[in-house]
Amino acid sequence: MVIIMNPDATAAEIKSVIEVITAAGLEAKVMEGSQQKIVGVIGDKTKVADVAIDVMPGVEKSVAISKSFKLASREFHPQNSVVDVAGIKIGDGTPVVMAGPCAVESKEQLFEAADIVKAAGAQFLRGGAYKPRTSPYSFQGLEEEGLKYLAEARERTGLRVVTEVTTVEAIESVVKYADMLQVGARNMQNFGLLKEVGKCGKPVLLKRGLAATIDEWLNAAEYIMNAGNPDVVLCERGIRTYETYTRNTLDLSAVAAVKHLSHLPIIVDPSHGTGKWRMVKPMAFAAIAAGADGLMMEVHPNPAKALSDGPQSLTPENYQEVMAGIYKLSQFMKQENITSMDI
Repeated sequence: MVIIMNPDATAAEIKSVIEVITAAGLEAKVMEGSQQKIVGVIGDKTKVADVAIDVMPGVEKSVAISKSFKLASREFHPQNSVVDVAGIKIGDGTPVVMAGPCAVESKEQLFEAADIVKAAGAQFLRGGAYKPRTSPYSFQGLEEEGLKYLAEARERTGLRVVTEVTTVEAIESVVKYADMLQVGARNMQNFGLLKEVGKCGKPVLLKRGLAATIDEWLNAAEYIMNAGNPDVVLCERGIRTYETYTRNTLDLSAVAAVKHLSHLPIIVDPSHGTGKWRMVKPMAFAAIAAGADGLMMEVHPNPAKALSDGPQSLTPENYQEVMAGIYKLSQFMKQENITSMDI
């Protein structure tokens, strides 16, 4: 439930509403819109069923939230959320770019990749220290050693670090070195992990599951938010369909759907979404045109020698070309005042 206050509601009137809610054993969250304040109610609304909230001083009306993902719903939070990751804002209208290798393979490889992605304008360095792989015989990552390299690369370049956490046990280590924790597609419905990253105190990047519906994805975000962490960014990375030409089917319609259903920022990963480096550029442009708040792309100094995901990784030259086009496209959209809701 959300309680919409009158534009001229006083602080005392808002406080009275909050007191009624908390007295019933529910949680109240106050949000400021452009014109008025909204009090969100978390919990079983039947506990206040016998309270005439709509006639309380300062209240315009109360509205039931129909979605199961209350905190992530735009009904609960009408304004777009902006997630601040160590000073870099995601969702403020300027697309952000997270780029780097699929896996941290060595200090030299990571530092070279970091210099490349920084030079072309990325704000985040991505790289996996823990790698959940389909085969147990594939490269599994350098683990904490890789995390240390990521932290060193941040010191050298100023890039923020986003890296995947795969188990509850690894959260403490990842939090120590990273600016943002990524929950990968295979763990999107690992509810124990979601609850714990909700307590970690760092922003979370939540990738869409391999065959997850948008509703399931937003409910996964709800687990993180309900555990106390409002700083969630969604990432569309393609879903599994009957198509075999691409690695996954990149669902760019999810960007528009999420913008309608939720206030959370959403970025797109065209590397995993296609599995083919040649398709990253057009899909990256399409994602920005659709209104995505940013991109995640795999970039490797030498994709032919990558220990994982070489075929979908951009070379330094291809990456620079993509970045130049993204900048031009985003500038054009700003000049023409084009938003995702206009498309």
